[in-house]
Amino acid sequence: MNNVDLPKHSPSASGALRLTVIGLDIGGTKTRGVRFEDGIPVRDESSGSANVQNVSREVAIANLAELFAKIGGGHIDEVYAGAGGIDTDEDAQALADLIAPHVPGAKITVVHDSRLLLAAGGASTGVAVIAGTGSAAWGKNDAGEEARAGGWGYLLGDEGSGYWLGREAVRHSLRRMNQGLEPDELSRALLDSCGVDGPDKLIALFHSPDTGRRYWAQRARLVVEAADAGDPISAALVDQAGRDLADLAEQAVRQLGLDGPVILGSGLGMNVPRLQEAFKARLAEGGIVDVRILQQDPVFGVPRLVAEQRG
Repeated sequence: MNNVDLPKHSPSASGALRLTVIGLDIGGTKTRGVRFEDGIPVRDESSGSANVQNVSREVAIANLAELFAKIGGGHIDEVYAGAGGIDTDEDAQALADLIAPHVPGAKITVVHDSRLLLAAGGASTGVAVIAGTGSAAWGKNDAGEEARAGGWGYLLGDEGSGYWLGREAVRHSLRRMNQGLEPDELSRALLDSCGVDGPDKLIALFHSPDTGRRYWAQRARLVVEAADAGDPISAALVDQAGRDLADLAEQAVRQLGLDGPVILGSGLGMNVPRLQEAFKARLAEGGIVDVRILQQDPVFGVPRLVAEQRG
């Protein structure tokens, strides 16, 4: 976590002190920004990703500039940002340095985005599981101890994530090709989405600099749609994603000595019922039954985090 010193609150029109906070949820696909006045959201804007694990530093700078131009200026007391890949103080400082020019004098706090998710679920302790472009679990217990599982990035992990599902769809299509089988429902949907006429073309496309983590994560919807249409291979992949995410959650739960809650969020976690059911069922096997699906976007956990930070 990174903190930069904060001046006093700004006055409202009535002369009372008013706390102005910008909450940022910096994902692999987009950056969501919400302006809070005394904990009340008054402006909600988005731009492209500002996560330098997914875009270049120059693109991240441009996307942050676009977002802050939309969200309004004036005095800002604090920015509280959650992003994937915040594993060290150096990671946090690097992102804070990109934000700082847009909010002179403000306090800047940068944390792993799973912390936003737990707070948005209304919990101060428990385990939050991100299931979006990437995946990770993070939790905290009453003693203030923290634990993480996963979150190593797409080259080392991201089990159960959108990227994982997109990559597995490619692998499935290539295996069928090697076995001399015609493309099945999932393979045809993938080929159409990628604009190629055969599975052999997927190899070069997958390794092309023109596609990347976000591109393949966006293909996860093809797997979900095929599963919902009754394709057994796709259904098995979505179920496996749910189980893999549950395994991450259980690792963090056991480290912290908790019974729950476990809160599942982000794009896949909040919107794919089949994945949710597989997630819950796997955790139930281990006796973890306090499992919740996030009902609001993680950025709306920022007021709770700011209040906790201020005691």
